[in-house]
This record gives sequence, C-alpha cells and structure tokens, in this order.
Amino acid sequence: MRLEDVRDVKLDWRGSLLPPATPDPDDPPVRWHRWFTWIETTVAWILLLVPTLLSALSGDETAGARNTTLLLAAGAAVWLGLTTVALSVKLRDHPVAAAALFAGVVTFGAILQSRETYFVIFMIYGFFAAMRMKPMPVAVLGVGITSLLINTMTLGGPIHALSVSPGIWGTVVVVQTTAIGGGGALFAAVGRQNQERKRALERLAAAEAENRGLQRQLLTQAREAGVLDERQRLSQEIHDTLAQGFTGIITQLEAAAQARDDAAEWERHLAAATQLARENLTAARRSVAALHPEPLEAATLPEALSEVVRLWSERTGVPAEFSTTGTAVPLHPELEATLLRITQEALSNVAKHARASRAGITLSYMGGEVTLDARDDGVGFGPADPPSPPSAEGGHGIPGMRRRAERLAGTLHVESEPGGGTALSARLPAIPAATLDPTEGAS
Repeated sequence: MRLEDVRDVKLDWRGSLLPPATPDPDDPPVRWHRWFTWIETTVAWILLLVPTLLSALSGDETAGARNTTLLLAAGAAVWLGLTTVALSVKLRDHPVAAAALFAGVVTFGAILQSRETYFVIFMIYGFFAAMRMKPMPVAVLGVGITSLLINTMTLGGPIHALSVSPGIWGTVVVVQTTAIGGGGALFAAVGRQNQERKRALERLAAAEAENRGLQRQLLTQAREAGVLDERQRLSQEIHDTLAQGFTGIITQLEAAAQARDDAAEWERHLAAATQLARENLTAARRSVAALHPEPLEAATLPEALSEVVRLWSERTGVPAEFSTTGTAVPLHPELEATLLRITQEALSNVAKHARASRAGITLSYMGGEVTLDARDDGVGFGPADPPSPPSAEGGHGIPGMRRRAERLAGTLHVESEPGGGTALSARLPAIPAATLDPTEGAS
C-alpha cells in the first residue's frame, strides 16, 4: 500500500478495530474473511491449550490446586466453544456476542493467570477479543483492560500493582493500549477500504455489463428503426418512380395500340414507352445499389470514406480531401454504415446545392466518440432558408442525416451562413465491433 493511501484512510468511529468476519450481507463471501476467522479461532484454542498443558505437566501446584486450574481451563474452553464454534460467523460478529466473548476470555484468563503464570499466554487472546467489540471506544477500552490485567495479575492484581508503582504500570498500559489499539484501527480501516474497493470494482463491472447490454439494445432498436425507415423510403420511391413509370409505359403502349393505322404516331408512343422502361430500369438499379453500403464490404471505414470522397470528386470535378484523426478502430457495422450514408448524403448536398469550389471530410476517433465533419466553401444558407429537402434520388437531406445519427444516440449539427459555406458535424458513440453478438453475425 502506498503512503498516500494510508494517509487517506478514514476510521469509522462506529466500527470495531478489526474488519468484520464477513463482508456486507449484500456482498458475496470473501475468501480472505473466512481464512481470518478460521485463523483467529485456531489461535484462541492454541493460546488456551499451551498453558493448560504446561500447567498440567508442572509440579509446582498440589494435585487439588492443579485440578482446580484444569477445571477452570475446561470452563474457558467451554466458553470459547460457545462463543466461537457454536455461533455462526454472522452472529459471532454481533456486538453483544463480541462483548460476551471478551468478558468470558478476560474473566477466565485473569483468574487462571492469578493461579498460574503460564496462562498469561491465554490472556493474549483478550486483545483479539477486545478488538472485535463495537463501537471503537468500547474496543479500545477492552484493549486497555486486557493490558492492565495481563501486566498486573501476576503481581497481586491491578489495584496492588498500581498502588505500588502507578507510574510504571500506568505508562505500560497506556503505551500498550495505544500501540495495539492504533494498529488494530489502521488494520480495520485498511480492511474496510479494501472491501469498498472490491465493491466498487464489482459495481463497475456490473455497470459495464449493463452498458454493453444497453448498447446492444440501442443497436437493435436502431436496426429495427432503420429497416422501417428503409421500407418507407423504398415504398415512397417505388410509388414516385417505378409505379409512375410503369403507369406511363402502360399508357404509351395503350396509345400505341390505338394508333396502329398511323405509323408515325405508333412509333412515337412505342419510343416513349421504351424510354420510360429504360428510365425505370435505371431507377430500380439505383434503389438496389442504395440498400447496402458496398464500399464497406472489402475495406475499413476510413478506406471506404476515402474512396467515396475520391469518386465523388472525380464525378463532380470539385476538389475534395479526406483525413482521419485519432487511432482508427473497428466499429459496429451499424455505426460504420451510418457514417458512410451520412458522408454520401453530405457530399450529395454539396454537389446539388452548395456550388462549392472545394470540400473536405474528416473522420475523428476520440476514445468513446467518433465524429464525422463535412465542410465546403459554397454559397451556404441562412437561418430562414430551409435545409436541403429530400432528393429525387432517394436521399433525405439534412433531416435524414439527423435521424440516422439520433437512432444511434448521436447528434448532428449544421453551421452555415449565406456566402460562408457550410459545416456539418455528426457525433456518434464509438461502439466497438466486439459489441456485435455472435447470433447477430450469423443472421
């Protein structure tokens, strides 16, 4: 642990000097706490067993006195069994149970130590029992009581020892209490801090998992909305182009059938029907080509956008530049398709409305966000001028681009003024390609 971590430790005045044997009931069990409880219980029994064996093997007492000592040691063992083994870990950490454990340990320990010096070993466990009590002032008081008894019981008891040498034993008790209590407090604070960090990490992991789920839900909703929008667009386009074209073809063919006796009129109607059929075929091909972003099939998003900009510049004769900033990463297919469509529509608007002499597209990767900026030096438009309307070729202008961005929790901003060109910026969350479910990829 770093020094600054120790300085930042905040001691909970209501807590014990030891971290609880179990974490918060809402948290999963922590292996470290189980090991700590097991070790503490084992130490308690060892600290009682060692002096009991030494006392039993010692020849300093009479048989009756030794039996009395062993009987008291058995009573201490029963008390340990009731307060450590019989109780569950949760009940053992209860303030009343902790206080009962401490009271029994120091009572049996003080009596046994007054009869046999060996039991000063068992009194050491009094410090552990004291540090389990709550609130903290009670735990510190318990440490002080244990220190006083462990240092004076072999000298005739606390009253006699303090009356003979109050300065010495008072200083010993204060220093020992401060050292053990302060060390226990720091240990408890560090333990609680570690638990809080663990809970924070678990909450962070849960939030990340929830965020991934929300991203998948967002993309699913965006895909469904995109499918519905595409159906509406195709329905409108079929009505506006193909259906009307077929109606015109039928009309011309019917007129040609009625003009069989007039060769010139018949040929004119037949030529018109043929021309309408060709135009409908072109419109149908254009609609099919717009269904899928072909440039993304064999290229990354920056490569695809660069190619779109290059071909547009060659076709329109307007110089255009494409640039990328940040580290390019694979994005979710829905995102990449949306950015490609926005780029195509933005360039289409420049060609139709801007009368620009230069244009530029910039794709920026900025950690959790990806931005597409389109700019031109064209005629621009003012606040009172409407944005570009839906085009006859199936585009949706600025409103359509904005809807595409908003479906993926993004935004689209446009800045323009008459004679000052136009700047368009689309910002979308940079959802990685890994967000795609395996089941989605197979569909």
